Amino acid sequence: MRTRYIAADDVASVAQVHLDSWNTAYRGLVPDEFLAVFTFEKRKDLAIRALDDDAQDTVVIEDDEGIFGFVVFGASRDGDAEAGAVGEIWGIYIDPGDWRKGAGRMLAQYAQSALRERGFTAATLWVLEGNSDAREFYEKLGFRLDGARKTVELGSPLDAVRYRKRI
Repeated sequence: MRTRYIAADDVASVAQVHLDSWNTAYRGLVPDEFLAVFTFEKRKDLAIRALDDDAQDTVVIEDDEGIFGFVVFGASRDGDAEAGAVGEIWGIYIDPGDWRKGAGRMLAQYAQSALRERGFTAATLWVLEGNSDAREFYEKLGFRLDGARKTVELGSPLDAVRYRKRI
C-alpha cells in the first residue's frame, strides 16, 4: 500500500471508490432514494473540483491493482474552530472489499501528520450518529466525542456527531 496526492488521472477511480463506499456504509442509514441519486457522475464532478480546491487535500491509497481508497482533509470548516489550530478530516473512503485491512488507519494517520505539519494542534471529523462502524474505527484511533452535534440533510434529516483528537 502506498499513498500519494490525487492526480487528474485518478478522478474516475476516486469517484468509484466514493460511490461504492457510500452505497455500502450508508445503506440503511440514508434513504435509498438519496443513495440512488448519489451517482458516479456526481462523484466524478466532486473529484474534479477537489483537484483545484486549495481548501482541501485529497490523498489516495493504492496498490499494484490501482486506487482503493482516499482521504480528504484541510482546515476545519466549523464556525467554532480556533482558526489555524483545528484541522479536519473531511472523509475517509475505502472500497468495501478492502475494509479492515489497514488502509483507513493509514489514511487517517497520513491526514493527521499532514495537518500537524501545517501547525494544527487538533483534528476533528463528523460522523453520522448511527454509523457505529465508523464511530468505532475513529474511537480506536483515539478520537473522542467533543459534544458538538448537527443535523445533516441526506434525503432526510440525520444527526451527526463531532469527534476531536489532539495531534
